[in-house]
Amino acid sequence: MELQTKMIAVELADGTSVRVEATQIGDRKINFQSRPFEEVTTAIESLTKEIAEALHKVKPDRASVKFGVDIGVESGKLTVLLVKNPSTANIEITLEWGH
Repeated sequence: MELQTKMIAVELADGTSVRVEATQIGDRKINFQSRPFEEVTTAIESLTKEIAEALHKVKPDRASVKFGVDIGVESGKLTVLLVKNPSTANIEITLEWGH
């Protein structure tokens, strides 16, 4: 099954509207006008928090985490997709911890 993408409008917290490429997940068509980008940032925040907590438990001298995020639409809501190849992601995030 080939995944389909579509440019959709998302609204940032300050009201700014930007367009992002979103991957359709499931059989429902992407047909809404705009979604709050907070649906994406909340998921990234939760994911990042869990990674940080895991690293805090093992206490490495230095740690760096890099992951790519794509934006998907499932049941009319934005969702985060972790991608295998960060170079194809909508958003690439690098987190570093160290002394």
